[in-house]
Amino acid sequence: MNSFVSAGVRINYVDLPPLAETPAAGRPVLLIHGFASNHVVNWVDTLWTKTLGRAGYRVIALDNRGHGQSEKLYNPEDYTTARMADDACRLLDHLDIPRAAVIGYSMGARNTAQLAFQHPDRVAAAVLGGLGIHLVKGAGLPQRIAEALEAPSLDGLTDANERMFRAFAEQTRSDLRALAACIRGSRGALTPEQVRAITIPVLVAVGSNDPIAGSGEELAALFPNGRFLNIPGRDHNLAVGDRVHKQGALAFLEEVYMDR
Repeated sequence: MNSFVSAGVRINYVDLPPLAETPAAGRPVLLIHGFASNHVVNWVDTLWTKTLGRAGYRVIALDNRGHGQSEKLYNPEDYTTARMADDACRLLDHLDIPRAAVIGYSMGARNTAQLAFQHPDRVAAAVLGGLGIHLVKGAGLPQRIAEALEAPSLDGLTDANERMFRAFAEQTRSDLRALAACIRGSRGALTPEQVRAITIPVLVAVGSNDPIAGSGEELAALFPNGRFLNIPGRDHNLAVGDRVHKQGALAFLEEVYMDR
């Protein structure tokens, strides 16, 4: 795994070459994972990196600050959505990539939307997975999840969502204190006006059984060039690696990314 320093914070990433010669011709796709995950769990284990590589894309995937093998920080102010979006932009700078398609999931989709708003010249197209209208009507995961991450153990937790995130964080062997700081700091909603200012092609992909994301159709309608992909029968956890999700993203990129 490679690393670089983003405004004093060490960020680890992988940069994978295309696995086939196709019309994609090695065009870069940046992957941004969700909360408590990392690039392996979110993108490698679910076969996203292989799927995109076989389609001819150059695949770059980072571990967000506080996650995976990237540097762990314990001040909530270090985890604003704007700062995490800047990490992604600086990674593109580090790799001398002027513009890329970006695929994010859940918190990573929130970071992707922020990246497209803050640095519109750097994002050619975006796929926002596991995030719907809560990009606008919410500011990230509930704060009580931070307390669940700091609890002595999973056994004392009764709320289903709190148990789910704590169990997932333990499964990914995450730094629970860093994740609690991330929950408290990554409160990055966009206004409807800011969403409408993002004019690149955007695909919003949400599982039909995902209450965490909010309405995908409602969010897609706000983007001037947005569209919605329903992932049938999938909740927030299972939608990320679903075949419909991957096939929909590939078709979207083939349509909108070849001439950009």
